[in-house]
Amino acid sequence: MGRALFHDPRLSADDSISCAHCHDLANGGVDGQAVSSGIDGRKGKMNAPTVFNSSLNFRQFWDGRAATLEEQINGPITRAVEMGSSWPNVVAKLNGDPQMKRRFEEAFGGPATADRVRRAIADFERSLITLDSPFDRYLQGDQDAISDQAREGYRLFKRYGCAACHQGRLVGGNLYQKLGVAEPFFAVAHVVEHEDFGRYNVTAREQDKHLFKVPSLRNVALTAPYLHDGAVNTLEQMVRLMGRHQLGVEIPRNNVDAIVAFLHTLTGKHPELKATTP
Repeated sequence: MGRALFHDPRLSADDSISCAHCHDLANGGVDGQAVSSGIDGRKGKMNAPTVFNSSLNFRQFWDGRAATLEEQINGPITRAVEMGSSWPNVVAKLNGDPQMKRRFEEAFGGPATADRVRRAIADFERSLITLDSPFDRYLQGDQDAISDQAREGYRLFKRYGCAACHQGRLVGGNLYQKLGVAEPFFAVAHVVEHEDFGRYNVTAREQDKHLFKVPSLRNVALTAPYLHDGAVNTLEQMVRLMGRHQLGVEIPRNNVDAIVAFLHTLTGKHPELKATTP
């Protein structure tokens, strides 16, 4: 049920956009765009994060405004630049389909409701856990699971301090961090947009300006472009940028290459995931 709803464009106002439109499961759970297109070709201003392993994030959205997957689902359904619909409209369309109505009655004992749609999609998303990455196998004792270069990259990843934010089972996804800790980011990168204020837009606390949820690095080799606005195209660029602005170091090219080799080992497996690490 949840999988069918995830791929159902009737969740959008004009029946053109499904969850899978921005979260292509075969290709890493993203659409490969800096920012996604919604109904009528409308463009948002935030990069769509991968839906794989999203249930393990401590909060949802870059600014953490949703605590659960169920709460997160409200956002794209109703935002004008995404699906631009409403729950009464979605529910009416689903219950107007005899087959779909019957599926809801079989699964929930009654017709579609907003709560039941949210629960079904969220339960499907909870099944999207990627397992058995080369790095997982390495941690389990298989020394040949990753290359010498990737092992050196893992050592450097820890030595430089990347693991201070990117740690835990998701290698991230469990805390907020300011973008521009060591060197100001927004003053030199581009004109500051509303979305660049991050967590501040939720809390209105001055200390939360430019604070974002640290993204998980699992499957990161499949999820370009990077950053909250999709402004960075490659992992090499991203590692250099993070070194400069987050850690206050200029990482040499050979070390960048080693860290990127390590990041490639974080690509896991899932039946829905067809893309492989380049």
